[in-house]
Amino acid sequence: MLNRVTLPVTAFAQNCSLVWCSATNKAALIDPGGEAERLLAEVAKRDLTLESILLTHGHLDHVGATADILKQHSIPVLGPEQADEFWLQALAQQAQLFGLAAVGSFTPDRWLSQGDTVTVGNEQLDVYHCPGHTPGHVVLVHAKQRLAFVGDVLFNGGVGRSDFPLGNHEHLIHSIKHTLLPLGDDITFVPGHGPESTFGQERLHNPYLA
Repeated sequence: MLNRVTLPVTAFAQNCSLVWCSATNKAALIDPGGEAERLLAEVAKRDLTLESILLTHGHLDHVGATADILKQHSIPVLGPEQADEFWLQALAQQAQLFGLAAVGSFTPDRWLSQGDTVTVGNEQLDVYHCPGHTPGHVVLVHAKQRLAFVGDVLFNGGVGRSDFPLGNHEHLIHSIKHTLLPLGDDITFVPGHGPESTFGQERLHNPYLA
């Protein structure tokens, strides 16, 4: 079983997810946007072994703690899709834009693509490329538990912004309607910000998907 806890971080209230395999206690942090010490304390207090960092996209509020975590843990960074490389190369400019302290740079150990899988202990997450918010955005899905980590593609009652460089609203809506929603109404998703929902709830009631 894949256990999880949502840890909102920074002034952006970004939902970092700590996930771990119940059989092995091996863990991953999905989108560690900041507050590295707090995130690592959450790992330690559960006596977990952190084995990877998983990134849905390259925006600062989702990757900001990555370099600090890597100073203490020699673990691979997986994701996003390589089309987001320019965002990761511009972390200093992103920090300056938002008036934040500079964050360390890093290069993912593996870019993710549509159809890839990643593992957390004995548990598997399927990778779906969902461009629109950013060109290299990926979504991670645990098919058996009907659970998705969608980053900033889809929200409870909303969708991601597409007014950033290389964002595209048509691509975003296409990703949601043709990649995510067909996976099933019963999938619960963890968005990058705000409360959880299900694909079915959003298909029926999200005004941006009408």
